[in-house]
Parts: sequence; C-alpha cells; structure tokens
Amino acid sequence: MSDDNPSAISHVSIGSNRFESARDFYDAVLATLGVRRLMEHSGAAAYGKVYPEFWLQTPIDGAPASVGNGSHVGFLAASRAQVDAFYAAAVAAGARGDGPPGPRPHYGAPYYGCFVRDLDGHKIEASFWDEALASAATPGD
Repeated sequence: MSDDNPSAISHVSIGSNRFESARDFYDAVLATLGVRRLMEHSGAAAYGKVYPEFWLQTPIDGAPASVGNGSHVGFLAASRAQVDAFYAAAVAAGARGDGPPGPRPHYGAPYYGCFVRDLDGHKIEASFWDEALASAATPGD
C-alpha cells in the first residue's frame, strides 16, 4: 500500500450465515459505487476500488455470525445518483430499507445518504458529501 492512500482504516469485516447469497448481494450492490470483489478465499470475499477494504466472511470460529447493535459500515458515493442506485440495488437484492436516500440535516447540510439492512441484518450506508453545499455553509459568509 502506498503512502498516498487516503484511507484511515485497513479494512472492515462482517460475518455472514449465508455466504454465497451475501457475496452475490455485495457484488451487485457495491458495483453501484464502483467497488468490486478483489479477492476471494473459501468463505471470504474482499471488496474495494484498489485495496481490499471490506471483507465478507463466514466467522472463523465456526459460531454463527451476529449483527452488532450500534454498528454499521458506511460506503462513499461519488454523487446523489450513486446513493439512489445503491439503495435501489440493495432493496432489489433483498435488503430491508432502514432509511431511504435523502438529506439528513442533523449530519450536516452537505450529507445525502441512505441505510439498508443486508441479508444477515447488518446495517450498511451509502453517503455523498456535497462539497458545493459544504462551501456554501462556511461560517462568516
């Protein structure tokens, strides 16, 4: 990994109790954001644009996967249209909506995003930060 990688986190992993279906789900949904499957091992798949940053796997300890209360994975979108496409693809692939695409003023004027629950119940998000709105909201204008 080069020193100019803007990521602060190496990767995030979530467990699945239905790996093949979940892998197909993430193949379809993350493609809306330009993210693709970069690696796969038995019971594990890694996604990213350049580096494997998001892993889907069957739990290594053999116990059932569980969903974390208060945790979610947020994916970056390049536009509002990508957020909308992410939500539509996720729901079409079997996700449960947990907050449709739209602004969330309490997150800041530039925020536009959505939330869904994947096939295992994990909360995932796609969000776009509109720099034009961020500039317009600068104090002292």
